[in-house]
Amino acid sequence: MHPEICKIGPFTVYSYGLMLVLAFVVSSFLAARQARKENINPEIIFNLLFFVFICGIIGARIFYVIQNLKDYLKDPKEIIMLQHGGLAWFGGLFAGVIASVIYLKIKKLHILKIIDLVIPFLALAQSIGRIGCLLNGCCFGKPSPEHGIYFAVHDAVLIPTQMYSSLLLLVIFIILRLLQDKPHKEGQIFFVYLLLYAPKRFFIESLRADNPIVFSGFTLFQILSVAIFFVSLAGLIYLARKKK
Repeated sequence: MHPEICKIGPFTVYSYGLMLVLAFVVSSFLAARQARKENINPEIIFNLLFFVFICGIIGARIFYVIQNLKDYLKDPKEIIMLQHGGLAWFGGLFAGVIASVIYLKIKKLHILKIIDLVIPFLALAQSIGRIGCLLNGCCFGKPSPEHGIYFAVHDAVLIPTQMYSSLLLLVIFIILRLLQDKPHKEGQIFFVYLLLYAPKRFFIESLRADNPIVFSGFTLFQILSVAIFFVSLAGLIYLARKKK
């Protein structure tokens, strides 16, 4: 596709990095605006998202590097080459949640309430970020002359899983925003996000060609998706039974 947008003197603007920055700017702006509506200091939300953004990228990168450790041991400098792609959402999720809890604990704020506020916009950020994957050519799908598009970086016609993922994440964002504007218990939006994301990822994994099968015909991320689905379902059941 277009891994490089342009060159400005000695600097290269990479599509992957550009879309990550755009995802952060758009999501943080909209989340801050939502915070004002809920009488929450938007500066706190912006700082939270910045902290989560950095920690999430670090966690996602570490998870991806561990998953492909043999390749990175051959060329260790590639570990810091984010412009080439290579972020694992599950690592970003774990790191982002931990970062959120730490930050909100320090600020003495309601953890689930704030996470419910920002999580729809993080889904939107993911949707934008996947466009960067499409332009970069990473997270690619299986060969499909009938249903694919040509990726110059792979010199092959592949299923555009990045585009499908982006569109599905956009749908998740819309659903979460609709739920957000209705009365809900703290934590409900977060668990609904996980409940929707898990089957989305499971489906997309079945079309991708860059993740190996690890157990009984499933990839590692499909197995994790199943686990997260049931965890989120248990969380929603718990909230439904819990008194206000």
